[in-house]
Amino acid sequence: MGDILVPRRERHDDERDATSTLAGKTRRTLVIGYGNIDRGDDGVAFHLVNSLRRRMGQDQLEYDETGLEYLGREVDSIFLVQLTPEMMEVMKEYDRVIFVDAHVTAGSGQDIRFDRLPPIFRSNCFSHQMTPEALILFLKTIFGKELPAYILSIGGRDFDFGRQLSEATAVLVEKASASLMQLLESNSCGSITR
Repeated sequence: MGDILVPRRERHDDERDATSTLAGKTRRTLVIGYGNIDRGDDGVAFHLVNSLRRRMGQDQLEYDETGLEYLGREVDSIFLVQLTPEMMEVMKEYDRVIFVDAHVTAGSGQDIRFDRLPPIFRSNCFSHQMTPEALILFLKTIFGKELPAYILSIGGRDFDFGRQLSEATAVLVEKASASLMQLLESNSCGSITR
């Protein structure tokens, strides 16, 4: 299946996986794709979310849908143009969250990356932009919920205007989706194959 990418942060011994049970209760996972669907490969998360939804037998999202209206499953998946503080209200109902985004591949050496996210706040120059790390930090601070969070990042090559993915990135969507599905079915978050 390819190389296995291991999260950069080590798993905590007390961390259990999303689809395992805790005191008879199934743990829930939220997959949050985000990006700009009108900028080529920056919209890769939209395509990955739809690929994952198809694999799970769920309806695919239209360009104007987020998926927030379809929550309530063991594994839910949504797509947003950007992350906002209001997402904490949704996230607090889950036991694990996996963010999906694009990264520029030039010189990175990895087409698909999967990393554990620490709850930290980094100041940035765009006041309307929120990072996944900041969201999980604020969730912990405001709601007292420590949520294991990960990012699945897919390499992009073409960020020009348009909704079409580059050929190379489109191939990565199916590989990443299959690996993510396997990860969800195996009750693990230790690694993902590329």
